[in-house]
Amino acid sequence: MRDQWRHPSPRLLVLRRLEVGVPALAVAIGLGITAALTSAWVGVGAGAAVVAGLAALPFVRRRWAAWGYAERADDLLVRRGVMFSRLSVVPYGRMQFVDVTAGPLERIFRLATVRLHTAAAASDARIPGLDADEATRLRDRLAELGEAQAAGI
Repeated sequence: MRDQWRHPSPRLLVLRRLEVGVPALAVAIGLGITAALTSAWVGVGAGAAVVAGLAALPFVRRRWAAWGYAERADDLLVRRGVMFSRLSVVPYGRMQFVDVTAGPLERIFRLATVRLHTAAAASDARIPGLDADEATRLRDRLAELGEAQAAGI
């Protein structure tokens, strides 16, 4: 049977686009105002800021689409990365605890990040951009499976 991959919420894509677009627009406006007051060459910088922001949008989409996770019987698979793809396999019995975090922008978009902690220092399995309800469900499920696997059930 093939693993059923789940992906972050589409609202994460909107959030990431805003995180790229708003600063690019702010820089473009600032440089545009400066260009109007001083030199036309600064206006070229404003145009470059807009172009850079627009050019980054396809990369934001690809990065969002690269995230995924699959719950299996004994472990959780987490994949990410566009240029350098990474697949983390986290056995339920090795999990020490599961965090659910949400920053201010994530809360506005009703999103959360699930972070898995294991004894391995290099373990950095996290799943960003989950619906808050899905993040809670996943945290509870992983905690339940982790306890059962650690107890040898």
